[in-house]
Formats: sequence, C-alpha cells, structure tokens
Amino acid sequence: MNKKSKSKIWFQKHINDPFVKEAQQAGYRSRASFKLIEIQNSYKLIKQRQTVCDLGAAPGGWSELAKKWVGPKGKLIACDLLEINPLDGVIFIQGDFTSPETQQQICEANDNQKLNAIISDMAPDTMGHQATDQLRSIGLVEQVLHFSKNNLAEDGACIVKVFQGVGFDQLVKDFRLTFKKVIIKKPKASKDASKEVYLVAQNLKKII
Repeated sequence: MNKKSKSKIWFQKHINDPFVKEAQQAGYRSRASFKLIEIQNSYKLIKQRQTVCDLGAAPGGWSELAKKWVGPKGKLIACDLLEINPLDGVIFIQGDFTSPETQQQICEANDNQKLNAIISDMAPDTMGHQATDQLRSIGLVEQVLHFSKNNLAEDGACIVKVFQGVGFDQLVKDFRLTFKKVIIKKPKASKDASKEVYLVAQNLKKII
C-alpha cells in the first residue's frame, strides 16, 4: 500500500472517529481531551487553586481543561515546541521541554515554587523505525520523570502518556520508586490497536 492510500484510510478513520465528532461538538481542541477527562473523573488529581504544568501542550486541549479545574486562583503553565492559539489565563512557553533553558523558564513562570501536578500527552516525532521510536518515547517520559522529581511538591502527581514495548516495565518500576501509587490506565478514547497507555502517578515520595 502506497503512502497516499494509507493517508486516505487514516483520514477516513479519523473523520468517522466518534471521539473526534464528540470533541468537535463539545468545542474541544482535541479528541485527547476525553482521555484527561476520564482520568480526572477517576482520580481527581487536579484541584482548585493548584499549579499545573502541561508538557507537550499543543493544540491546548489538556491545558484548556486543567485551567478550568484549577480555577481562577490556580495556575496553568503550558509548554510545547509548537505555538498554540492563546488560552485565557494560561501561561504559554514555546520551546523544547528537554532543554535546561526551557525548564528554567517553566520554573521562573511559577516563581521557582513547586508544582502540584505535571501532565503530559506528548510523544516524539516518529522516524518510522519501531524500535528507535519506542526508545525515543521512553527516553522522553524518563525526562518527564526527572523533571517531576525536581519540581513537584511533596505529594504531587504526574499523568503521562507512554507506549508499551521495550523499556516500559523498567519505566514503571522507576515511577513506582518515585511515587507512592502508580496506575497504568488506558482511557476509552485511546484506540484499541494502539500501545498507548497513561501512567497516573500519585503522591511524590519525600526526597531524602
């Protein structure tokens, strides 16, 4: 099957996707909004007055929801390589999250205070080589974990997308060494054929 045929099949599946249609009807920026809604409904990790950082925020669907949940007295800091259409009350930082300079900007946006939650639906650009793509994905989540260790408040939470495959089991172990409770969650809006799951990590352990 050539690239054009694959693109046509993907587009047909996309426009017929019930979550895509529902997102359009609800005015959400992305079908991925339903993944965060299901996680929030189950665990209530994002609360009023909290400070939340959304990594890989474009197109802004998760930031839009999280800002509503933290309320006017909470703070939402969003970061992505790509620009997003402005969101009321959201502090947006355009840059590579993995760079120390961008991480410093995130910290400064929160007055160098600790975050209550870090959420991430990001994934690296794929190269078409499954093993390489998987390792790059795991590596990106490891950087989210490292950032969480340094920047989350004690008892803070992290919600992050990851793909099952090589390196997944060790990654889960690392999260469980860092957080008191880690749940592997596959929301209904995640496609059945996808190896995508979310790690819902609660209560950062005290760093001694």
